[in-house]
Amino acid sequence: MEFLFIKQKIKRVKKGDQAAYEEVVLLFQDRIYQHCLRMVGNAHEAEDIAQEVFIRAYTNIHSFDISRKFSTWLYRIATNLTIDRLRKRKPDYHLDANVKGTDGLTMYARIAVDDPLPEEVVETLELKNYVHKEIARLSPIYRSIILLRYMEDFSVKEISDILDIPLGTVKTRLFRGREALRNRLRDL
Repeated sequence: MEFLFIKQKIKRVKKGDQAAYEEVVLLFQDRIYQHCLRMVGNAHEAEDIAQEVFIRAYTNIHSFDISRKFSTWLYRIATNLTIDRLRKRKPDYHLDANVKGTDGLTMYARIAVDDPLPEEVVETLELKNYVHKEIARLSPIYRSIILLRYMEDFSVKEISDILDIPLGTVKTRLFRGREALRNRLRDL
């Protein structure tokens, strides 16, 4: 039902209705912000990226295929923007610069260990991309269930309502979809 509601809003947005877009933003702003925050790990950057996501979506709404799911398109924009931001990050310090309070420590002892190493960030992104590609290779009936449950964080009951199928069918497809995905990811 939410899918049809959003579809109607997007049709209005494509006709120039800015109020309809405000409603769409209100529906997705928290989820997009959380997604960006998980990707970049910084609240201020996540806010900036989330805002840019909605600006990009609005300015490119004409290219959105109304037969597709809007949230998927929106998450794709968010993911691409966060990856771009991560690639463009520059350290705000030099490794050989003197850091106050670190006299007598080696250069390696001064490096902060709270943040993941760049190669860890890249490996995580590569793994996520690989998992997303494998999800995309699933049969449409399993793919939709997996995306709704684990990417969109809908409950089993909500998925049942969205797809207008019985709760038991959702549970069965969710189980089979996870098994199919597990088999595809077995070599990791």
